[in-house]
Amino acid sequence: MTSLDDSLGTRLSLEDYRADFRVRQWTIGGEDSWKLERAQHFVEPGFPSWDAFAQGRWGTALRLIRQEREWLAEFSARAGSMGIGLYRVRVVEEPITPYLQWELHLLRERARCGERIRVVDAGSVAALERTGPLPELLTLGSSTLYRIRYDEEGALDGAIRFHIAHLVESATRLTRDLFDRGEDLEPFFRRRVADLPPPRRGALTG
Repeated sequence: MTSLDDSLGTRLSLEDYRADFRVRQWTIGGEDSWKLERAQHFVEPGFPSWDAFAQGRWGTALRLIRQEREWLAEFSARAGSMGIGLYRVRVVEEPITPYLQWELHLLRERARCGERIRVVDAGSVAALERTGPLPELLTLGSSTLYRIRYDEEGALDGAIRFHIAHLVESATRLTRDLFDRGEDLEPFFRRRVADLPPPRRGALTG
């Protein structure tokens, strides 16, 4: 699934996507949510830790990530109480980009708070990308699939929402298959991320 026919879904602006997701994420009690992240660079202005990272304040960025722990734990606990499993696959290319170095610290906190996250090497998805890179995907149970959209700078730009059962199933199956082949985040982080030096200033947002 390297592409989806947008005409089969509903285009959501950034504001509409966020509002739609906030409601729908809690309507899938007893089902799972699967997220696939492929791109190696995004921008997240307005998120304090990312802002600090983009300004070259690496220590502050990491401290602000740690401050997210309470909220992340509460979110995961709420999902768990409703029987919602949170799963994520992160595709990683080498060398690790500055953005991804930052994001992997954030994902580590998410994993420590209960989200099940695995990493797959970009080489392992090459056979799936002969006609283009994998899209950024998010499923909510068996009812909803979002293809998450980003602008040319890598900023979140809304989503296309799909409710067609076979598309939701296909995206879930793809992400689950990659998850089954992946490596748990924590050992990957200790081996490949923990000892990296802070990203060089000037290479942080591009």
